[in-house]
Amino acid sequence: MHFLDRITSPADLKKLNYPELEQLAEEIRLEIINVVSANGGHLAPNLGVVELTLALHKVFDCPKDKIVWDVGHQTYVHKLLTNRREQFSTLRKYNGLAGFPKREESIYDCFDTGHSSTSISAALGFAKARDICQEDYHVVAVIGDGAMSGGMAYEALNHAGNCDSDLIVVLNDNEMFISPHVGAMSQYLNKIRTAPMYDKKKKDVERFLKNIPKIGTTVAKAAGKAKDGIKYFLVPGMLFEELGFTYLGPINGHDIPALETVFKQAKQKKGPVLVHVITCKGKGYEPARKNPDIFHGVGPFIKETGELIKKEDPPTYTQVFGKTICELAARDESIVAVTAAMGSGTGLNGFGKEFPERFFDVGIAEQHALTFAAALALAGLKPVVSMYSTFYQRAYDQVLHDICLQNAKVVLAIDRAGVVGEDGPTHHGIFDISFFRAIPNLTLMAPKDENELKHMIYSAFTYNNPVAVRYPRSNGLGVKIKEEFELIPQGKAELLQEGDDLTLIGFGPVVYLCLDAAKELQHRGIKANVINLRFINPLDKTLIIKQAKKTGKIITIEDHVLSGGMGSAILELLQQEGLNNLAVERIGYNNYIEHGPISILHQVHGITSTNIVKVAEKLCGVK
Repeated sequence: MHFLDRITSPADLKKLNYPELEQLAEEIRLEIINVVSANGGHLAPNLGVVELTLALHKVFDCPKDKIVWDVGHQTYVHKLLTNRREQFSTLRKYNGLAGFPKREESIYDCFDTGHSSTSISAALGFAKARDICQEDYHVVAVIGDGAMSGGMAYEALNHAGNCDSDLIVVLNDNEMFISPHVGAMSQYLNKIRTAPMYDKKKKDVERFLKNIPKIGTTVAKAAGKAKDGIKYFLVPGMLFEELGFTYLGPINGHDIPALETVFKQAKQKKGPVLVHVITCKGKGYEPARKNPDIFHGVGPFIKETGELIKKEDPPTYTQVFGKTICELAARDESIVAVTAAMGSGTGLNGFGKEFPERFFDVGIAEQHALTFAAALALAGLKPVVSMYSTFYQRAYDQVLHDICLQNAKVVLAIDRAGVVGEDGPTHHGIFDISFFRAIPNLTLMAPKDENELKHMIYSAFTYNNPVAVRYPRSNGLGVKIKEEFELIPQGKAELLQEGDDLTLIGFGPVVYLCLDAAKELQHRGIKANVINLRFINPLDKTLIIKQAKKTGKIITIEDHVLSGGMGSAILELLQQEGLNNLAVERIGYNNYIEHGPISILHQVHGITSTNIVKVAEKLCGVK
């Protein structure tokens, strides 16, 4: 008998006994492996939370009770249990199920997530709203141990521990986030994992003390109240209880009866409770269990073997960056690299292996990473910080004040710039131009291809100020990468093609769309300039103004939102120069962008050479 097809809501779980739930868990794992092997996605995190999710939905009553998932990439099991079984094959496809919680998608998704360390804050907000509105429901935050390296989690713990609101925090401890753990919190949790079970030992000690004739009860009470009470003899630090939480655990996260018992116990306790659950990332699928970092977020693979499906494509921009920074570091011992739990994703793993003493993975702590890098620079080193565009949003203050205000010579590698595909709106890097270009002292540039990226990274270390280089997630264009490094003059754009009728300006790899459009336009009698802008801070004013005056018509194209983007910078320049009579059209995004393959997203939103031609003909009066 198959159970998964019979689950239409979490209420159906309450009818199943433990052997049936165990069978359902295996069916869920098989379904996730089948779909992710075809679509790609976050495999290892989801395989690790199957029993945990089943137990949560068996004990709590969603959607009345609210479960807030930190990051949210581990919610595939949750989706399968909440009336999305028939749609699950569309996971991460365009117009299909999102890979993260999405309120628009289901009433069972109470909060959209996609970045780490936010769940406790959101859950506490729900709990406080419940109390103020005098409503009756439970609130649960599920947070991974990797997300516990993020400062926002501690801000929320600090607040929650000082409140009297009922709140349950489930710490899903799988001993990894994306890359293996770093930092003191990881070491602390390891002590708890290897220590005796806290609750059992506490009761044993209490029982022993109370059995002491005449004075036992008094001694037990005193020990419980004392600063150095029973808990200090059992688990080093007891950080969570010091923060005001009742600590329960650690619990085997794959033991459904044990999980059900502890969640029922947590429901009965007043105030904030932290349930510490130990899980195995990738459980049930040996390739993912052995390589949880590779299968954290993975493309399509052969499910029978776990072999990744690779294409003979040019290297990715990330790979080119990683190779380049290693070459430069071999020449210059002052170059150091910093990342925030993204060593693999940003191409810095090779640097870490080759130069371990100069590589710093600070965990999920973007703010700390950037201020740390600022001080490294002010102390005479040459730091490069590599993170995804979407995560730089979390550390804007540190770029603005700690790096740029002090003119600290830090190189910011902005990986995953532009739309990134199936991970969707929380991960698209389509806002970085707008928030970076406003910062004084910061040079902001983007390469048109992988060859230019190599030389931009080299050039960035020669400039006398902070530098940000943005580049996309995709493979390069297959151009030849020159072995010798070439210096790119700071602030100089590149005129790739000359024409008298129209000026096309691109920033990043979209420059090649401009070149393709220019060829088509020439067949239609329109001769276009094509400018590879290369720099937004500073703009090449001389070249832009000269070509703008010559043609009188400009089209800008960018893999970014229009508001505050590259096109806005061009408009501001023209206004400053009194060239308000020129015809300007901008191509870019106008809103958050949905998930789907990059090629489809570009097509839907007009980031294509065909759309450039269409806009150009309209601008030039061609019907």
